[in-house]
Amino acid sequence: MMNKALLLAALFTLPLGVSAATLRDGDVPWFMRRQDSSNQAPDPAATPEAVLQVYAARAVGWRGVFAVHTWIAVKPTGAPRYTRYEVIGFGVQNGLPAIRIDRMGPDNYWFGARPALLLDRRGAGVDELIGQVQGAIKSYPWPDSYTTWPGPNSNTFTAWIARQVPELRLTLPSTAIGKDYLGLVPVARAASGTGVQFSLLGIAGATLALDEGVEVNVLGLVVGLDLKAPALLLPGIGRVGVPRQPE
Repeated sequence: MMNKALLLAALFTLPLGVSAATLRDGDVPWFMRRQDSSNQAPDPAATPEAVLQVYAARAVGWRGVFAVHTWIAVKPTGAPRYTRYEVIGFGVQNGLPAIRIDRMGPDNYWFGARPALLLDRRGAGVDELIGQVQGAIKSYPWPDSYTTWPGPNSNTFTAWIARQVPELRLTLPSTAIGKDYLGLVPVARAASGTGVQFSLLGIAGATLALDEGVEVNVLGLVVGLDLKAPALLLPGIGRVGVPRQPE
């Protein structure tokens, strides 16, 4: 029994050590790191069709050992620019809203971290999805609240939108700490809409879904197995296996 407990503890803690060892903050203060475009969002001037994208980038500072920050960017048909939606904790304690709009461009580096494109929908039917996303944003339960752990935070926001609009089939990274926060609700569909998850205030729980696979949440840290695009999911490190391509 003791050996099993030690193995389980190592499964959660050793990957975090690897993540911490590979994190490179450098000598530049976090607020001075690059925040320019990563050139992943198509140019609106050359792309009249509707575009809906979701991004994830390593969080700032020590949080980057554990987690990513996620956001949503949309451009309706014919629109000259994108609108970016995300939840940010800076200033919330002083009365600022947690939901921020257009703080940066749609695909900008997140204080030095290049974002990964999680979802990329374009063309027919996307205007309808954008309308559903904007409606879900208006009903987000925690618009003026932010808690780094266990939530609600930026990943809670993105996961909430995904659950309200299951047509997105959005699968968030296992390192999106806060995605499993459901408030007082213990059971909900998985963010992808392809399964179910159980959660105790985001501190403990499990997810079983076609797209996410099997995930076990302990203190917000996720260990799991993606069966659709075979990969092991580890705390801090994230995927080890077949890369997941944007839907």
